[in-house]
Amino acid sequence: MDSSVHTAHRPWPMPQRPWRLRQRWSRLLFAHWPVPAEAVQQRLPRGLRVDTFDGWAWLGVVPFLMDQVRFRTIGEHALGVPTARAFPELNLRTYVLAPDGRAGVYFFSLDAGSLLAVTGARVAFGLPYFWARMRMQQQGSTTHYTSRRLLSRPAEFAASYRSLGTESPQDDLRRFLTGRYAFFNRYLGRVWAGEIHHLPWQLENAEAEFQHNGLPGAFGFTLPDRPPVLHYAAEVHMQAWTIRPFATSLR
Repeated sequence: MDSSVHTAHRPWPMPQRPWRLRQRWSRLLFAHWPVPAEAVQQRLPRGLRVDTFDGWAWLGVVPFLMDQVRFRTIGEHALGVPTARAFPELNLRTYVLAPDGRAGVYFFSLDAGSLLAVTGARVAFGLPYFWARMRMQQQGSTTHYTSRRLLSRPAEFAASYRSLGTESPQDDLRRFLTGRYAFFNRYLGRVWAGEIHHLPWQLENAEAEFQHNGLPGAFGFTLPDRPPVLHYAAEVHMQAWTIRPFATSLR
């Protein structure tokens, strides 16, 4: 199904310019922890305000597999990149509000198992990608996931996770954590914004065991001593647009 023709779930209209990138995300785990809002705000670039739910900021650790990567060429034609078609990705994220009040994602880091993808994403989207040695193994319904960052500040991750096979409640917290169609980042001394689009998430309840989770600590965050909020998604197809500075973003 072409996600571009289903837009009723979006909080604002689709961009009126051509998309730049398409890809599929699969076997996603969303693991979220509440943290003090001031701890997140002090690590955000000027111009972004931490978005909160029940008075808390939220940190998300999201491992998944990225594949079917295609870049737009001419018209609606898309070109695949042979050495970056399928690879694991892992991100540390939080949720923010732009000066115009629009809600989006702020990435502290994105680790990927493809050096070409890391280089391309840093250049084209200004995102803080890091090259990592990563592995995803499927054992029945369980995904075993490991990541160790290379050539930069250490950050290791190891977890096993699975869907419980039941739909997660469509409550306000779920919408807050996953209903995001913009991202913001610091790039070339400025804050930029990008847009993405996909169908609404088909989220399921999940369980996970974390053997190691070094991503929050790499940025000075301490997670609370409580279980994370967990969601699982089998897959989603997405498209993204070229980033723009705030003055021309989200149009």
